[in-house]
Amino acid sequence: MWRWYLISVAFLLPLLTPAVDEVFSGGHAMWWKTLAVVLLAAYSVCYVAFPLVLPRTRFDTRLGFCVLMLAIGWGVLAMFGFASLYGLIYATAVIAFALPPAWVVVLDGGSLGLFAVVELLLGNFGRIQGNLTTVAAVTGALFFMGRLVRAMRALRQANEEIATLAVAGERERMARDLHDILGHSLTTITVKAGLARRVLESSADKDRAILEIREVEGLSRSALSDVRATVSEYREVSLSAELVGARAALRAAEIDFDLPQAVDNVHPSLQPTFGYVLREAVTNVLRHSSAHRVKVRFGDTWLEIEDDGESSSGGVVSGNGLRGLNERLALVSGTVKAGPRPGGGFLVRAEAPVEAAARPEPVTARAEVAGGLA
Repeated sequence: MWRWYLISVAFLLPLLTPAVDEVFSGGHAMWWKTLAVVLLAAYSVCYVAFPLVLPRTRFDTRLGFCVLMLAIGWGVLAMFGFASLYGLIYATAVIAFALPPAWVVVLDGGSLGLFAVVELLLGNFGRIQGNLTTVAAVTGALFFMGRLVRAMRALRQANEEIATLAVAGERERMARDLHDILGHSLTTITVKAGLARRVLESSADKDRAILEIREVEGLSRSALSDVRATVSEYREVSLSAELVGARAALRAAEIDFDLPQAVDNVHPSLQPTFGYVLREAVTNVLRHSSAHRVKVRFGDTWLEIEDDGESSSGGVVSGNGLRGLNERLALVSGTVKAGPRPGGGFLVRAEAPVEAAARPEPVTARAEVAGGLA
């Protein structure tokens, strides 16, 4: 801001130098000199200080400031002669920067137009024509410069908002993907580690325990690899791979299952999304239900996972898993429903319209929630 103070003083020199010289060298009365000094000082202060009222003040404050400065400018013009019309540029420039276009036309255009009409009627238009043209041209240039400054400021703010939204979106993506990866992997590792412990405690079948521990080690390495791939945005979910993982996890938890042998009947564009749904549903069966059997069914544009576990008496509570699934299904204009079955147990159903399955790019989000996953 201090740079503007120095520049503004330099801009004021063409007005102040001859005006001060006339005040102190002319034979004017003391009241005239005093009034001239006051008007010049007030005009200069308004010009130097106008950036303080531009960006953050209310419109009525800016309008009052501009009208006051314009009135002081006309006072200076009246005292030092209408031939020094160029001095009015300071007021018209402030108005061009500080007010909307309509008000600029009313105040600046109206003032200069009225002045031209009066001088024309008095027969003095030829004498002030050059100064009037200069003031109008400079005011117009500053008006467009002010619009450019406003546009640049708005663009800078928009870029900052876009950057903030991008960071927030990336955080949400990382949180969703890490929840999907680590939730399933750690749950399966816990189940297999518990199975190995029970084998060691209840029998001397060391070979089976070693096998389970090796699978735990493999799952840990796979989870670490998935985390690295997720951070690098290179990880892709395969429905067939998730089906194999679900079969291994349910077998380790000693839960009976009825799973499809292939995923060919699911539309290719929906297989990654349905892979996330299958992973989250199986993870929640392992974590929260006392199910003895899980059944999975696929269709061209739908997926169902049901179990015979006991539902919570407090109802289904929405958590990170459900929010993540809703976000993923919304990208294909799909829905996900989760809730107790009428005959007992729990049902998760995801589906997407046929037109969304045939179109791989994201569409308008639409998610329907009948229950929730933890």
